[in-house]
Amino acid sequence: MVAKIYSMGTYGLEAFPVEVETDLSSGLPSFEVVGLPGTAVKESRDRVRAAMKNCGFGFPVKRITMNLAPADKRKEGPIYDLPLLLSLLKSSEQISCATDDAVFLGELSLSGELRRIRGVLAMAVKAKAAGFRRLFVPASNAPEGAVVEGLEVYPVAHVLQLVAHLTGQEAILPAKPMLHTNNTDPLLDFADVKGQYVAKRALEIAASGSHSVIMIGSPGSGKSMLAKRLPSILPDMTFDEALEATMIHSIAGCLPEDSSLLASRPFRSPHHTISTAGLSGGGTSPKPGEISLAHNGVLFLDELPEFSRAAMEVLRQPIEDGHVTISRVGGNATFPCKLMVVAAMNPCPCGYFGHPTRPCTCSSLSVNRYLSRISGPLLDRLDLHVEVAPLELAELSSKSKAESSQEVRLRVNAARKRQLERYIGKGYTSNAEIPSAQLQEICAITGEGEALLQKAFDRFGLSARSYDRILRVARTVADLDASDQVNGDHIAEAIQYRSLDRKFWGR
Repeated sequence: MVAKIYSMGTYGLEAFPVEVETDLSSGLPSFEVVGLPGTAVKESRDRVRAAMKNCGFGFPVKRITMNLAPADKRKEGPIYDLPLLLSLLKSSEQISCATDDAVFLGELSLSGELRRIRGVLAMAVKAKAAGFRRLFVPASNAPEGAVVEGLEVYPVAHVLQLVAHLTGQEAILPAKPMLHTNNTDPLLDFADVKGQYVAKRALEIAASGSHSVIMIGSPGSGKSMLAKRLPSILPDMTFDEALEATMIHSIAGCLPEDSSLLASRPFRSPHHTISTAGLSGGGTSPKPGEISLAHNGVLFLDELPEFSRAAMEVLRQPIEDGHVTISRVGGNATFPCKLMVVAAMNPCPCGYFGHPTRPCTCSSLSVNRYLSRISGPLLDRLDLHVEVAPLELAELSSKSKAESSQEVRLRVNAARKRQLERYIGKGYTSNAEIPSAQLQEICAITGEGEALLQKAFDRFGLSARSYDRILRVARTVADLDASDQVNGDHIAEAIQYRSLDRKFWGR
């Protein structure tokens, strides 16, 4: 008898249906899995055999052939343990049930318990699109899959529990969707940061328009302190943004257990020793890297010049395009990466070039060599350049309380709301994503602003990309000011954040 059970597979972020077919025939006892299985899938045979025995089922002493269709797509991971076992039970007539409208996913323990797997959300979305009505997954993955409307997701803790449900003995209740997980980690507050009003304002603008920013300053000036408080002022995620970010984290296997959707925007801070593959993604079966895990959130690169040149240059195209494509022999995988890059660096190897009181001990050659690690094209793609100056004692010892993150976030959310309303149906949601072709229309500038921009362009020798980024930043400043038009003040503030590359790199 041939039995068929439906499952799913993934390649990159794309999921695809998989048919698990089992045939039992006479001959020498054997157990073969075909259909381009990976190593983990081949090892499923031993887990399935042990789980059947320990759950009280008989293992067929026959020639067993199991096929994973389509046979031209590679099947990776332990997610096929459960469908393989069910298909074997059906083909050996140990259970009888209707499963044509259901998808089964799960890794088995030797005792028959189900363990957590990756990529459930992506596979749930595809299962719904393919017309399936039910999805059976490990219990800890059920909240994640239950987010998909129109699909009943059943949490399964043990094989015997599933068999009892399928045979009508004891029903499993479908999981209920939880739209957000509870964030128990307290966020650091901007109120803790003394002074640094220019840097705080720059980060407020960056958060409002999803702009990338680089902070330059001496050690101890507060660059990392400010960056670590950025999550506390980031705007709320829309449902679609949360769904995209959660799907990427699910595929990568770093979604918190019993989670549905990510509650807050991702904040990733990789160490400077990270490889290019760790940053952009890769592997035989491509997995997302740090720039994709930061999708709809922040990628913080502390001590930017310490990253390898290859790793830094990996950022150039994703910042511009909003996605990264990983090419492998088995196919191409494209991961979204619409993110804010927040970088921090010292102005020289010793860190005190340009410091008002401490002398720099670096030679002119070593300073130039250090700064040249940041290429011009990469610097050009960072919207805001901010100098974080050392604080005076009077500012550090001040008893006055700085503005809280909650107050700043109210303005950020208001500015982002204006952008969401403006860009309905356009395919993007923030000012940083405005296509160049639509800049003149969306960033309508007053005559005063046009004149000021012309002076800046002539004086600083700005590139065409810098010109575009000034307009996008000015549009965000105008949104924070609740203004429909970009005036001279907005342009002036945006130009201010493009001048540091002339102070340091143009020396």
